[in-house]
Amino acid sequence: MSVQDTVFSQKIAGLFNVQAKLLVMGILNSTPDSFFDGGKYITETEWLKHARQMIAEGADIIDIGAYSTRPGAKKISEKEELERLVTVIKSVRKQFPDVIISADTFRAIVAEKAVAAGANIINDISGGTMDEKMVITIAKLQVPYVLMHIQGTPQTMQQNPVYENVTEEVFIYFKEKIAEFKKIGFEKIIIDPGFGFGKTVEHNFQLLKELEQFKSLGFPILAGLSRKSMINKVLNTNPSNALNGTTVLNTIALQKGANILRVHDVKEAKEIIKLLSCLK
Repeated sequence: MSVQDTVFSQKIAGLFNVQAKLLVMGILNSTPDSFFDGGKYITETEWLKHARQMIAEGADIIDIGAYSTRPGAKKISEKEELERLVTVIKSVRKQFPDVIISADTFRAIVAEKAVAAGANIINDISGGTMDEKMVITIAKLQVPYVLMHIQGTPQTMQQNPVYENVTEEVFIYFKEKIAEFKKIGFEKIIIDPGFGFGKTVEHNFQLLKELEQFKSLGFPILAGLSRKSMINKVLNTNPSNALNGTTVLNTIALQKGANILRVHDVKEAKEIIKLLSCLK
């Protein structure tokens, strides 16, 4: 193994040190219909420029998605997702060989091909519930896996989400899924409560308020709050004007135990981390 490979392996392993530095995952959507940045990064010039900017601003991970999972998003074929995602991953990997790349997909075959193309992490909004082959595929790939909670699917999740106690039910979900993965020898898990995925505004804020409870599971916590409706509905704004609200909620998430922030705005997220470090 070369020195470069060793350093890269250490960076990946560092994701699971919950005492290590806080990380920022920058979002790169090569989709025409994502809720905030749909259509902005369709050409190679556009997506490489955005990736370069996020890396320059301090992004620790670039999360590449090719299938919009906003509420009510239309379905696209496996073929279309694969063509988009693999093309962008190969392009970013070639241009930025040292960056950690996450592939945002809920399809097992897409996950497999994304890793072959150069992705280091799989970020699955469904936690394996939308493709029965995902769990065994991830165990075979042995790459870090973002295990997210969702109620329903992107097409149905916001129609009428119901919980008796959202924090308790999401916690039980993670315990069961972690046990399922451990049973087949896989423990490279990052947990994501799934803010906005089958939750009302009230559900989202309860999860944020009680985020510390998930620390007892023993895995890093990812918080994806960037420009979401839980901000816009409270402030009566829209995603384009939700940066300030995002910064406030990201700050709370870190104080409540989040290890990774998934964001559209890397510079501002890194500034939160730098300022919070002065409190320690």
